[in-house]
Amino acid sequence: MMTGDRADSPVHRPARHVRGGDAALRGMVGLGTGILAIAALALARPVFVPLVFALFIIAIVWPLQRTLQKAVPKLIALLVTVTATIVVLAVFGWIVSWGFGRAARHVIADAGHFQILYGQLNDFLAGHGIVIASIWAEHFNAGWIIAAIQQITNRLNGLLSFTVVVLIYAILGLMEVDLVARRLRAMGTRGGAALLLASGERTASKFRRYMMVRSLMSVATGVLVWGLVSLYGLPLAREWGVIAFALNYIPFIGSLVSTLLPALFAISQFDAWENAIVMFAALQVIQFMVGSYLEPLVAGSILSMSPFLVLLSVFFWTYLWGIAGAFIGVPIVIAVLTICELHPPARWIAEMFGAPVAERD
Repeated sequence: MMTGDRADSPVHRPARHVRGGDAALRGMVGLGTGILAIAALALARPVFVPLVFALFIIAIVWPLQRTLQKAVPKLIALLVTVTATIVVLAVFGWIVSWGFGRAARHVIADAGHFQILYGQLNDFLAGHGIVIASIWAEHFNAGWIIAAIQQITNRLNGLLSFTVVVLIYAILGLMEVDLVARRLRAMGTRGGAALLLASGERTASKFRRYMMVRSLMSVATGVLVWGLVSLYGLPLAREWGVIAFALNYIPFIGSLVSTLLPALFAISQFDAWENAIVMFAALQVIQFMVGSYLEPLVAGSILSMSPFLVLLSVFFWTYLWGIAGAFIGVPIVIAVLTICELHPPARWIAEMFGAPVAERD
């Protein structure tokens, strides 16, 4: 009785209250730290975005440099690796610019036709009592279409300076990979060095697997879209295939845009909304087959993660970093889940949102 009374006595209650207060305080501090970190990522976007892309590129191309360093001096290996990276980026950029450029010129030349079609849609909606159509009509015109395309073109041109900064970061990083790895191994288990080294190696491996799968699926999507558009008799079939190839690197958002654009283009070519609906549905079938069947079959379960988490990461990083965040959002999530997977206290996060434990092990 005395033991029970003593345990429930007021003398011991403040200790429990203090522990609960400490937990609440730690939670509030953690929440505040997270909000400040997000604000810092948004405000320091010009610094963080090139850095993150550079780390991503380093993870992708490092095996090439490591292999070359076994046969030639380090600087020559670095030169070959950087040259190969620049060539790949230049070819990709040229293909994408060609596809978007030709499609944009065609749309600008046909902007008046788009305006007429939109006027017909506005009259149809107004006849059915949809008042908001009149609001759209004040803003949707040929000038708006041309301005939007010009803005997109300016953003694409701005990618050149961004790419230069990323390459500078990547070159400096590739020169330091060996040194950083040796220092982490020398530290042993101090300061989480072993966790950092292991998570870095595994994350880099997953990045390479992710880009291989994403590239294969982008090629498959582009070829299928090109074939469908050609079969449908729509002009610019190759261009729409290239656009679908490029946009497929952006999960969810890219696939939606790559199916919506040809469908809208079909309206101006065939003067029938039914054609756009059929085109959109057929393109959605392609996206479903590639994204829901072929991609999991090729990627396996090592890159599997919650679709909700993928969608959240795309929208979250797009909000913070724009189109660059839409591309790099999923790799960032892959890195975070890999660290959680190797860190026992946070492993439950990887088990909840990532691949099953049996598949990872």
